[in-house]
Amino acid sequence: MSVPSTSENTQYREVLLTGATGFLGQAVLQAFLEHFPEVRVTAVVRPKGTLTGKKRLATLLRKPSFTSWSDRVGEDAVRKAFEERTDVIEGDLTNLPPLERTFDVVVHSASSVSFDPPINEAFATNVGGAKNLYEALLESQKTLPGGQDPHVIHVSTSYVSGLAKGLCREGRLTHDVNWREEYDAAFAAAREVDALSRTPEQIRKNLRLAELKSGKMGPKAIASVAEDARRAWVRSRLQDYGLQRANSLGWTDIYTFTKAMAERVGEEMWADSGHRLSFVRPAIIESAVSHPFPGWIDGYKVADPLIMAYGKGRLSEFPGLPDSILDIIPVDHIVGVILALATQNVERTGDEAYYQVASGNSNPLPLHEMVSIVHDYFVENPLTDDKGEPIAVPMWTFPSVDLVEAKFWATNKAVKAAEVAVGRLPGTRTTRAWAGKLHKNSAGLDTLKKFMGLYKAYTKTEMVFDDANTRALRDSLPKEFLEKYDFDITDLDWTSYFRDHHLPAVTELTNAYSRQKAARKAQAERKPSELTASSDTLAVFDLDGTVIAQNIVQQYLAIVKETRSSVDGAKDIVKLAGALPQYLRNEQHSRSEFIRSVMRRYKGFSVAELKEVLEGELGEKVRGQIRAQALERLEEHRAAGHRTILITGALDILVEPLADLFDEVVATHMHEQDGVLTGYLATPPVVGEARANWLKKYAHNGNFDLAHSYGYGDSHADAAWLGVLGHPTAISPDLGLYAEAKKNRWPILEWK
Repeated sequence: MSVPSTSENTQYREVLLTGATGFLGQAVLQAFLEHFPEVRVTAVVRPKGTLTGKKRLATLLRKPSFTSWSDRVGEDAVRKAFEERTDVIEGDLTNLPPLERTFDVVVHSASSVSFDPPINEAFATNVGGAKNLYEALLESQKTLPGGQDPHVIHVSTSYVSGLAKGLCREGRLTHDVNWREEYDAAFAAAREVDALSRTPEQIRKNLRLAELKSGKMGPKAIASVAEDARRAWVRSRLQDYGLQRANSLGWTDIYTFTKAMAERVGEEMWADSGHRLSFVRPAIIESAVSHPFPGWIDGYKVADPLIMAYGKGRLSEFPGLPDSILDIIPVDHIVGVILALATQNVERTGDEAYYQVASGNSNPLPLHEMVSIVHDYFVENPLTDDKGEPIAVPMWTFPSVDLVEAKFWATNKAVKAAEVAVGRLPGTRTTRAWAGKLHKNSAGLDTLKKFMGLYKAYTKTEMVFDDANTRALRDSLPKEFLEKYDFDITDLDWTSYFRDHHLPAVTELTNAYSRQKAARKAQAERKPSELTASSDTLAVFDLDGTVIAQNIVQQYLAIVKETRSSVDGAKDIVKLAGALPQYLRNEQHSRSEFIRSVMRRYKGFSVAELKEVLEGELGEKVRGQIRAQALERLEEHRAAGHRTILITGALDILVEPLADLFDEVVATHMHEQDGVLTGYLATPPVVGEARANWLKKYAHNGNFDLAHSYGYGDSHADAAWLGVLGHPTAISPDLGLYAEAKKNRWPILEWK
C-alpha cells in the first residue's frame, strides 16, 4: 500500500533527492517519474559552468535512461512529467541552502565513489555532505511551519563492514570511532601536508625535476611543472593518509571508511533523535537487468575497468581467490529497494532498517565463474587491436599475490629504465615509436598496479553480506509493486546477465571510446587542411629541424668549411668536437644557453666575409636544404593571405638567403665591433617563452588573431610558443615535443 503525503502539499508525495545526476540517482529519478505519478522530486543539483542546476537536471532527458522511456510513451509525455513533477535546489551538499519546504522522503545517494581520493576530499564529500544534509533537516524543523520529519533513505555500501570474514549481518555497525574527530583530523592532515609541500627541500626537489623535464621551454614552464609536481605530491600523500588511516581502523579503503562514518552521522544526528532512517547498502553496482532497459549503464563502474583490461589482453594474470565471492548487484535492484521504502507502507525500524542489497548470500557468483563467463564471451566476441586484429584473452590461473607482484615490480623496473634510456636519444621516427610503445607499456603497468591495489580487497574477500532484511522487505511488498519493480536476486542467471546484457553494454562503451580515440589520432595525423583566406592570421615557422633539417652546429661547420683553411678548419672541428658534450648538456637544460654557447664560436668572424660567402654558393646550399613539405605549406599560407614569419635562434646573417620567402624574419643578432663579431649576442635569443611573448606583442600591435594562427616547430622548446596559437603542429618532433603534442592532441607530421 502506498503511503500518503505528510507534507503541506497533499497533491504529491514530496521527495528530496541528492546525487540525481549520478548513475544511481538518475535511475531513481527516472523510476519515480515513470512508475509513481503521485511522487514529485526535488533534486539538489549544483550549477556547473554556465549551466544552472535546473538545466543540468534537464540534460538527463537526453540520456539513455530517459530516452528509452520516451521511446515507450513519447517525448511529450516524458517532458510533461519532468516539468510538472521535478524541481531543483541550486547547490550541493558542501553548501546546501536552507530547506524551504517539507518533504515526506529524503533519498541521499550523493557521494564520492572513488576508492582512493585524498583523505580530506573523501571526508568533505561523504561525511561532510551527510552532516550538512542532516543539519539542514534539523534546522528546517525549527523554521518551517509544522516542522520537518521525513523518512531519510541513506544510500551507503555493503562494504562498510570493513576488513572482515564470514557473514556480515545487516544492522548498526559496532565500532567506537568518533566521526567528528576523524573529520577534523582529515582536514588537519591536508593543512599539514600542504605545509610540508612548501618546504625549501621539497620545492628544490620539484624544481630540479621540472628543469630536467621542461627546462627548454623556459622559467615559466619550469615553475608551472614544479607547481604541478607539488600538487601531485600533496594529492598522493593525502591518498596514502586515507588508505593507511582506513586500514588502521579496520576498513579496506578511504571510501568504505568514510561511508561508515557517514552512517554514524545519520544515526547520531537523525535516528537517535527519534526520526525515521533507513540505510540501503548496495554491493558492487553494475548495469541494469530490466529497468530502465536491460544492460543500461552510465559509464564504467567498479568491475568494468578490470573486465575490459582483461578483454584487451592487458592482464595475463591477476591476484585473487578464485572461490571468493564477487558481490555484484544490478542497479535496478537497488532502485527497487529505494522505491519500496519511499512509496510503500514499510514499518521496519532499528537494525531491521538496514538493507544490504547484495547477491553473495542468496545468489553467489564466485570469481572463477565470472572470469570463465567473461573469457568465453571475449573468445566469441573478441575486441580488436589497433590493426583490427582480434585480441586473444588469457585463462587466468590465479597465482599468489606475491608471485604476481614480484613479476610486476621486475617488469616495471625494466620499463622505467628503458624509458629513461630512450628519453636521452635524439627524436627520430624510430625513437618516437619506441617512446610511444614504452609509454603504453608503462601505462599498462600503472593500470595493473592500480588494479592490484584497488581490487584485491574485492577479489580476495571472504565476506558474505547477509540480505535477510532485504528479502524480508521484498516479501512484505504488494504484488502490484513487484510487477513494476521487483528485485529478487535469486531469479538472476549470471551467465545470461553478463553474456546478454552487461558485457555487450560495457563493450560498446569501450568501442565508443576507441572510435573517439581513433578519430583523435586520425585528426592528429591528418594532412594539413585547406587554409581559410584571411589577413589577420599568422603562420609561424621555426627554422632548425622544421624548415630545414640542419641545426646551428651544422650551420657553423658549413661556415668554417667556407671561410677557414683546411688546417685551421680541422683545428676548429676538433675543438668543436670537444665542446659537444657541454653543448648537449646546455641544449637539454636551456635552449638559450645552447644558442649562446655555439654563438661564442663566431668570435672574430668578419661580418662582410660571412655576407659574401652567403651570397654565393653557400647561400644556394642553405636555400636548397628547405624541406619540400615546408616550402609547400609556406606557399599555401602566402596564397591564403596569411602573414608568414620565420623565428629562429640561428644567426641573422645565416638566414638571409631565406628572407625573401617570409614576410618577417626574427633571428639572433650578434654584437659586432669594427665589422667583426665579438661572440656576444646583441639581444637575448627569441626562443621558448621569449618567442611566445614576442608573438603576443606582435599580434597585439598588428591586430592578428592568435587563435586562428598556425605554428610549426620540432623542439620541446617550441611547445611554449606553439601553445599560444590556435593551430600548432609538431614537425618530426624530438621526444619532448612529441610527448607535449600527444598530450595536447596536436597534429604530428613527418617532413623529410
